[in-house]
Amino acid sequence: MARSSNTEARRAEIAGALLAVIARHGYEKATVQAIAAQAGLAPGLIHYHFKSKQEILVSLIGALAQAAHTRYVAVLGDEVAPLPRLRAYLHARLGLGEGAAPDIVSAWVMIGAEAVRQPEVRAVYRQMVADELALLTTLLADCLRERERDTRGAATLAAGLAALIEGAYQLSSAAAEVLPAGYAVAAATAYAELAIAAAPAA
Repeated sequence: MARSSNTEARRAEIAGALLAVIARHGYEKATVQAIAAQAGLAPGLIHYHFKSKQEILVSLIGALAQAAHTRYVAVLGDEVAPLPRLRAYLHARLGLGEGAAPDIVSAWVMIGAEAVRQPEVRAVYRQMVADELALLTTLLADCLRERERDTRGAATLAAGLAALIEGAYQLSSAAAEVLPAGYAVAAATAYAELAIAAAPAA
């Protein structure tokens, strides 16, 4: 049991090192040597735990999914009402302050680019996006239902919000200094609430 736990911890450490490297230098420059240096490990130990850099990247995507879920749960707390739950989701994905992680945002943008180029990365990336869309669709459908609105547009609204979130990540990675502080969560929340209010009656 201890060996398995140590292996998982080491793999997580290596994935975290890849995160730090690609957030600063991009995926192309994230060599095994750079990852090893960031982790304080010998390159041979990287190869012991992962067959390739791509395999580390796939592992990192899973770690980012878990980190996103953890932040959402922390922001959500004991909230059960539909609209506050939706606001908690948007804050967890876009809000500044405690739990915000600019390196994760930058790395996620790089991962999206690699998903276009690498089929194996694309498959994992698509699954994570699908999971996010499913959660967001449920949150929006609950809000629409509470307001006695037609829920059939929830999936389309979720896709629009997901696109807004991805765009905000791209902008914050490349042009954060020209954007108003905290704009993303405010804009996403306003978009969602206006769309809910404008939906046809059930």
